[in-house]
Amino acid sequence: MAKSKTSLTAVERRAEELDTIAAVLPIERRDELAELLTDQDVETLRHLVNQGMGDNTLRALTSDLAYLEAWGLAATGRSLPWPAPEALLLKFVAHHLWDPQRRETDADHGMPTTVDEKLRQQFLKSIGPHAPSTVRRRLANWSTLTKWRGVDGAFASPALKSAIRLAVRAVPRTRRRKSTKAVTGDVLATLLATCATDSLRDVRDRAILMVAFASGGRRRSEIAGLRREQLAVEPPIEMPDGSPLPSLAIHLGRTKTTSGEQDEVVYLTGRPVEALNAWLAAAKIESGSVFRAIGRWGTVSRRALDPQSVNAILKQRAEMAGLDPGEFSAHGLRSGYLTEAANRGVPLPEAMEQSRHRSVQQASSYYNSATRRTGRAARLLS
Repeated sequence: MAKSKTSLTAVERRAEELDTIAAVLPIERRDELAELLTDQDVETLRHLVNQGMGDNTLRALTSDLAYLEAWGLAATGRSLPWPAPEALLLKFVAHHLWDPQRRETDADHGMPTTVDEKLRQQFLKSIGPHAPSTVRRRLANWSTLTKWRGVDGAFASPALKSAIRLAVRAVPRTRRRKSTKAVTGDVLATLLATCATDSLRDVRDRAILMVAFASGGRRRSEIAGLRREQLAVEPPIEMPDGSPLPSLAIHLGRTKTTSGEQDEVVYLTGRPVEALNAWLAAAKIESGSVFRAIGRWGTVSRRALDPQSVNAILKQRAEMAGLDPGEFSAHGLRSGYLTEAANRGVPLPEAMEQSRHRSVQQASSYYNSATRRTGRAARLLS
C-alpha cells in the first residue's frame, strides 16, 4: 500500500519529485540525490526543466549541485546557504586548488582529511588538487543556481578571482585533451575491422562508430539518445558514375548548443546509412531508442544505451584492435571528424555545418593543427 503524501519522509518525498523529472536527470542516482539535495534544490531543478534548459547542461548542473551540497555538508556540517558568503567560496577554492608539495610538509594545507574522506565515499576518485577547469565550472554552476533562486552571490568578487588566479599559477597543470588521440579515418577503419561478423554486437557497434563519426562527430549523449523518430529517409545521392547512394537525415532536436525550437539536421550518406539500416533490421527496431544494450543471450533491450556505454564500446574496440584504449574516448570521434575533414581539404564552413560547432575558433583549431603538422614549417629537416 502506497504511503500518503503526509506520511512520506523528506527524503522519500524528494525521491518521488525527482522521479517526475527523471528524463533529464541522472536518475540512477535518484536516492543519493534525494539525500543530498534540499527541497529548494529540487524545486530549482524542476524550474530549470520547465524553462527548457538543455538536457546535458541540466545533468551536469545537477551533478555539480550534488557535489557542492556534499562538500558543504562535509566542510561545514550544514547544507549550502543561498547566497553563499564570500568566505565559503574562498574555502571551496582553498579545498580544491592546492600545492601537493606544500601538502607534504603542511597537513592543514588544501582539503582537510576529514572532508576528503567523506567526499571520497561518493565522488572523489583521484588523489590531489582538482583541475582548475573543474573548479571554475562548479563555481559557474553555483553562480547560475544562485541567480535562478533570485539572489546575488559574491562570485564576481576581486578576492575570489584573485584566489583562483594565484592558486592556478602556484600549481601549474598540463591541459589534458578529452581524448588523447583523435579517431581519424585510418583509426576508424582499424576499429571497424573488429566489427566484421554478423553478430548483433558487431552490427550495432559498427553502426554506432560509423554514425557517430559520419554525422559530424556526434557527442556520446546524442548517439545514446538517438531515436528512430529522428531519422528521415532522403532521396538517394547520385554519384558521377550514375550509382545511387542511400541518404538519411538526422533531426537532432535540442543539443548542447541549441534550444528545442531549433531544428538541427545532419546527414548521412552511403556506408553509414547501410550500417545503421543493418542494425535496425537485425534488432527489429521500428520505434524508440536506436542504440540499445544487448543481453548475455543476445536479447536486445528496450532501453537506450547509457552515454558512458558509447565510450566503453569505443575503448573496447580500440583494445580489440591492438590500440591503447587509454588514448581514446568517444570525444575522439568528434575531434577526429574535423581533423579528417581538414586532412581531406574539406572547407571549414562545410565541416562545421555537419559537426554543428558554434565556435569557429574551436573548430578551426583542428584545421590549424592538421595544417601545421603537414606543412613546410614542420618539415624543415625532413
